[in-house]
Amino acid sequence: MRLVFECVECGSHYLPPEAMVYPDGPASPVWCTHCQTAKRAAGVREDPLLARVALATAKAARALATGAEPPPSGRGDVRPSRPPLSRRARSGPGGVRGKLA
Repeated sequence: MRLVFECVECGSHYLPPEAMVYPDGPASPVWCTHCQTAKRAAGVREDPLLARVALATAKAARALATGAEPPPSGRGDVRPSRPPLSRRARSGPGGVRGKLA
């Protein structure tokens, strides 16, 4: 399944080649072929951050369409269930947390 992109300039949807390369140069994940040609002639370069966001969005949409589970983002909730005991709290008769019976 190929990636489908939406042109930021004109709003049309387009299918670039799978290798993301046209015969005259690299394919843009931000602009369609017509807008990319016009922008290149005007000397405007695409925003690299916008290109990365467009690629990530297209890959996530493809994963949803194929039923694949998207990769987990981040490490999840890694907080401990309770804060660690301080050295002072550990010293003394009640310093060890007992298990509930």
